[in-house]
Formats: sequence, structure tokens, C-alpha cells
Amino acid sequence: MISEVTVRCQNTLGDNVRLLAPAGTTSGRFGTVTLSVLGFTIDRIVSETTTGQSAILLRPMAETNERSVHYHFTAMTDNGSLYPEDAFTPRHNRYTEAASDLAQHATQVAQSAGGGMDGIYALVEETSERFTYGHPDQRFNDGREEVTYLRCGLTEGSCVDINTYLIASLRAAGYDAAYLYGYFFSAEKKDWTSGMHCWVATRHDGEILEWDIAHHKREGLAPIRPVLDPKPGRRVMIGHSMGHVYQTPHERVVTKLLAGPLLIGPEGNVVGNAFERATITGMG
Repeated sequence: MISEVTVRCQNTLGDNVRLLAPAGTTSGRFGTVTLSVLGFTIDRIVSETTTGQSAILLRPMAETNERSVHYHFTAMTDNGSLYPEDAFTPRHNRYTEAASDLAQHATQVAQSAGGGMDGIYALVEETSERFTYGHPDQRFNDGREEVTYLRCGLTEGSCVDINTYLIASLRAAGYDAAYLYGYFFSAEKKDWTSGMHCWVATRHDGEILEWDIAHHKREGLAPIRPVLDPKPGRRVMIGHSMGHVYQTPHERVVTKLLAGPLLIGPEGNVVGNAFERATITGMG
């Protein structure tokens, strides 16, 4: 089956504005992806320096009624890996590196559970117990160079916050883990969304488990279980990993991740988000 995700961008863009949009990625879960654009010219394709992903630099065309990026997905037919190998590769940056006390605590939690798969379950539950679901104005890790250990109490956090903490904990304890993101189309909204979503995959002894703590908490579901859609809906992966650097012939664009189209300033700095909404067609 072929499905399409249309990402609509702001239509009131000034002169000489550029956008950086993810080119999408191929996986055994969501298939191969190609893309097309409407209301833009493609300046060039640029590569992320460590993750094997690509992005497109776009320039808005004048006097157009719509500006959008279209991702066309074709279901995989082989038995390849659910997710790209690069997604499981640890990258040491402030979004993924556990502070020393968090690393020590995560290791103790996993070992106390007996290690192995039981250790993964224990770290997922430990992370869940640290958060209430919400969208705080300030993230628990803002302004810090490592992922902070949340010692006590509850911290408000979105899927981004929860999965940042989970990824840092899992990798500190020695587990393969991937941070994945894209668009989630809930059963209520059916074919559109105005936001992004992220989740985590773990890999141990060749078995991949998928975790969505945020949707468990949002729906009041307990205990946390390795199911991709505890909240009914459809999701499509656009990219993976945190700490992206895109190198163009003239500049370096540095961003936490590239999920939706970003507005790029004259020196390669990210100056805003160009994403308005996404719609999906043709996916059961």
C-alpha cells in the first residue's frame, strides 16, 4: 500500500527565506519514502553529519496558494530491520548523554531487576514514575549539557522530555535504544495533526520492543507495555536521533532534531518552525 503524508507550511513567508525539511527515512516498519514539494524550489539536498539522514533546503516560490512537502511511503516487503541501524548508534551530546548520577542510578535499576530484558522493563517503569504528562514552558533539561537525574517528585513532561530521559537511562545502562519521531494521527482527528510525536525502540538479544510512555500516561493506561499504539491512531516515522548537524557549502545548521520544516536564517541559524499541519491519505 502507498500512503502519503502532506506537511503544510506557513504561506506568509518573507523574501529570501529558506526552509530545511527532513527528507524522510526508510525502515522495515514504515517502508521506503520519496518526496515532492509544492510552492517551493529545491535548492539542494544536504546530509546530516553522523546519522545517515538527509534534508532538503527549500526556497519559497512567489505568489502561490500552498506551500507543502509531500512524503510518499511504500510498504516494505522484505524482512529487514524495523528501524535503521544508525538509529541505535549512541551519539554523545547534551540531548542523549546522562549525567553521572543518572548513569549510576540507571545502571543500578537495571542490575537490581536482573539485567537483560527485565532491566529494560525496569528502566521504562522508572522513567514513567518520574513524569506527569504535559507540555511545560520550560523543559527539565533546558540549558544543561547533560540529561539531568530527576531524584524525587514528579516532573511535567511531553513525549520529548520523557523519551529524552528514557534514552539517556537506557544507553547509560548499556542497552541499544533508538529515539524515533514523526507524525501521529489520532483516531479522533483521523487524517490530520498539528504536532509531532516521538517514541523509543529498544533492542536486546535481537528483539526490538517499541515504547510509548507518553501515550500510556496521556490515556491513563498502566502498566507501561511495549506496544506501538496504546492510544488508537496511525503514526509515520520521519526521522531519528537527537543532535543534528547539516553541512551545506556555506554554513552548518545545528538543531536538536529535524522533524518538521524549519526556518533558516542567513547564517544557518534556526529562527523558527514553518510547520502548520500534516494530513495523511491512503494508509489503513
